[in-house]
Amino acid sequence: MDELTTLDAGFLKAEDADRHVSLAIGGLAVIEGPIPDRAALLTTLAQRIRACPRFAQRLRTRPLDLGAPQWVDDPDFDMGRHVRRLALPSPGDDQELFQLVADVISRRLDRDRPLWEIWIIEGLSDNRWAMLTKIHHCMADGIAAAHMLAGLCDDGIDESFASRIRATKESQEQGLSGGIRGVSPLSALGGVWRASAAMAATAARTAMGAAEIAAGLLRPTTTSLNGPITTLRRYSVARVPLADIAQVCQAFDVTINDVALAAITESFRNVLIAQGETPSPDALRALVPVSMRSAEGFAMAGNRVSVMLPYLPVDEGHPVQRLRMVHSRLHRTKSHGQRQAGHAFVSMADRIPFPLTAWAVHLVTRLPQRGVTTLATNVPGPRQPLKLMGQRVLSAFPVPPIAMQLRTGVAMFSYADDFFFGVLADYDALTDIDAMTRGIELAVARLMTIGKQHRRLRGRRGLSLIVDG
Repeated sequence: MDELTTLDAGFLKAEDADRHVSLAIGGLAVIEGPIPDRAALLTTLAQRIRACPRFAQRLRTRPLDLGAPQWVDDPDFDMGRHVRRLALPSPGDDQELFQLVADVISRRLDRDRPLWEIWIIEGLSDNRWAMLTKIHHCMADGIAAAHMLAGLCDDGIDESFASRIRATKESQEQGLSGGIRGVSPLSALGGVWRASAAMAATAARTAMGAAEIAAGLLRPTTTSLNGPITTLRRYSVARVPLADIAQVCQAFDVTINDVALAAITESFRNVLIAQGETPSPDALRALVPVSMRSAEGFAMAGNRVSVMLPYLPVDEGHPVQRLRMVHSRLHRTKSHGQRQAGHAFVSMADRIPFPLTAWAVHLVTRLPQRGVTTLATNVPGPRQPLKLMGQRVLSAFPVPPIAMQLRTGVAMFSYADDFFFGVLADYDALTDIDAMTRGIELAVARLMTIGKQHRRLRGRRGLSLIVDG
């Protein structure tokens, strides 16, 4: 039997703290072609689900939290209880689909059964159907969920953006910390000294990061994006070609995550202005999860994440300056050790007797949280198009959770040639959620246009230097 970690169990506590909250993470796949026969689809999904034992396990809790909850096999497991079928009035458009997603994701999963559901949705226009998956956050983080659900497709994940990113990062770390075989004793001692100095520096950064996280949680923001969560949700999506984001990255020497967060920042700025609020420098502190998984651990269930809490510069009106500020703030947050501090905190919590950590998490999740305004999570997905029963997955939209007075959440997912945004909000937080997602698409398009002009000017300057020289 597997016990939940403190972080895994914390998602249960956060859900318990607010009866209006459902801490399920979701994925919406829109698939081409006619919907498959129900019996054949159920059989196919049942065969592929067997590859992940967690799908057939439920929670066993201990009285009074005297021990961590455990994953145990469900003797009454029945696929029919987890795979549901819905139909939109034909021909259903995307707006009707997204409203259905908002309604389904807001409902809590039954804790007496395995904590997942699949909703097969028919009636879509243009000869399409959809599959909405829900997995409780205590069961998996974004990367694990993406791999688990891609395993339901015909070929699973051949190669993901996540594995490429992690493999590159780990090879760089190994190169920086290379071995000391075949060197002199003096060189070996020098290596030990440098390693000790590096450990001391890491400890200092971790302490600094812990202080910044604590300060970020305690310092309140002043926007309507924080507040009580109701039972109703709104959901909308944005889709941007990865090639467009790559052009912006090349023009301004930034990362994909920088561009995505800058676009989200611009759209939030417009939302605040439309709602009559001033986008002040401290108006939008974001909770940005950071994966701590190794290249070999992507498909493992459970949560392996840390956090960063950067302020997103909604007060900045110029698109390029805003992008550069996002880049510098993320770099600063990383260098100040917030990621290491979050990881260290979770690791230490797992070494404390569970009743003590359960009591502490119970208390923290019930405090009025106003320091963080939104969730912004980026999950790298499959690099190749997926198929389910021979039919191509046209798009894959992520569905984030909202909780602890964070009334909006933005999830990002890279799939094949596109970068997808899914925005979930409390019904009263964003009255025009489609304006939010349209704003994200327009922000990327604006940066790409400016980037092209920037490259042309740089090319002309380079040419004039050659001619003058």
